[in-house]
Amino acid sequence: MMRALKGVRHLHTGTMKQAVSELSIPVPWGEIRGKVWGPDHGHPVLCLHGWADNCGTFNTFIPLLPKECRYVAMDLAGHGQSSHRRPGVFYSFPSYVMDVRRVIDAMQWNKFSIIGHSMGGNIAGLFSALYPEMVDAVVLLDSYGFLPTDPNEMPKVMRQGMDEMLQFEKKTEEKTRVYTYAKAVERLLAANPSLSVQSVRMLLERGLVQVEGGVVFSRDFRINLKNIVRISLEQSLEMQSRIQASVLVILAESGFEKIFAEPDQKKFTSALLQGYRDRNHTVVTVPGNHHVHLNNPEVVAPLVSDFLQTKVLSQLARLTNEQTSKL
Repeated sequence: MMRALKGVRHLHTGTMKQAVSELSIPVPWGEIRGKVWGPDHGHPVLCLHGWADNCGTFNTFIPLLPKECRYVAMDLAGHGQSSHRRPGVFYSFPSYVMDVRRVIDAMQWNKFSIIGHSMGGNIAGLFSALYPEMVDAVVLLDSYGFLPTDPNEMPKVMRQGMDEMLQFEKKTEEKTRVYTYAKAVERLLAANPSLSVQSVRMLLERGLVQVEGGVVFSRDFRINLKNIVRISLEQSLEMQSRIQASVLVILAESGFEKIFAEPDQKKFTSALLQGYRDRNHTVVTVPGNHHVHLNNPEVVAPLVSDFLQTKVLSQLARLTNEQTSKL
């Protein structure tokens, strides 16, 4: 554990009392990069971005959250400034969960909270189910914590993912496309209509690499391939039942379900939401789209701040007072 901690590098990028730092954690194939906000000894909160985004998705959001916390936002493998997985390796939720565990071990966190957007929420749900004793609170931003697949569809999906990987590997010698910055903005806007121009520019701070003649996208294009590791609704509900943390689900009115979910998917999401409600977790809907936390953080931040204050920070303060009174 100590050896891992020595590998953690903080590169300070400001001089304020709660300056934002760059984080670098070594992993077997390279490094996991990220950003850190808040005091050294603040309550740890891990922030996980969505598919094809990077930790810049939290730039406008985290500054509005409780100052007593230390927020670590990862660039997931193959995203932002983190290393791509080795050739021939698939991207899957269990692999991302393992990456989270590597980061947590390096930071020497025993108990922490998780904020996850979209795919990051699915990673948060799975991690919280597999390591329930390590997580005290989970915030799902336009995410259900799990992404069930109809078992009848799994063989087709798995085959498609494998075929796509084989096709991708045959094209690896093709030259990576170079863009002007303006064209890169245009492309990301076209692919993500839920983003504002300002939000696109924020994501591109970590999403582009300067090369001769312009810029290239930094993410690994294997993340676009079909995910071959799937779980059913029954498995998702079993995992959900193992979460011990308090959960806050924040859905956007014009978010995930409206944009991405097929009609058959809605029976899955309804079952998952009912599962949260049955366990006395909180499910709320806010105006906005899939990236409301980035485009309009003031809509979401008060809900998350109140949740962290009520479910985590006030309880920690009470325990501290009780221990102090015994001295």
